[in-house]
Amino acid sequence: MSKSIYQTKAFQVEDGTGQTEGMIRQAAIVGKSDKICGTVMRAQPHSHSAVHHHAEQDTIVYGVTGRGTIVYGPHGENKVEMGPGDWAIIPAFAEHQEVNEGDEEVVWAIIRSGGVPAVVNLEGWGQPPREE
Repeated sequence: MSKSIYQTKAFQVEDGTGQTEGMIRQAAIVGKSDKICGTVMRAQPHSHSAVHHHAEQDTIVYGVTGRGTIVYGPHGENKVEMGPGDWAIIPAFAEHQEVNEGDEEVVWAIIRSGGVPAVVNLEGWGQPPREE
């Protein structure tokens, strides 16, 4: 049985995926598979996302450009520094926050289990979900 390959050209990547505020989220390959999806996260200089997790979805992060940080842990006490070419995995339900303290844009490629990104925005570290 022949399967088709789906491609998203750079000009087709869509803004505004409706995920966590504080970052620019772009849908690259979303809703094309029930097992995996791909997005782009763009963090402007001196910005940070809200504290959140991705429910039952595991997330792989690849640093494309810039230097940013993944803050995580019960109270945000742990950090993973990300630069171009660096990889990280964020396990399902792990509370975290993306931070760009620098003067340049940070771009990360995001691969997540599940066909559509899940996000649970929190009131803060260890807090209940925010009402949207």
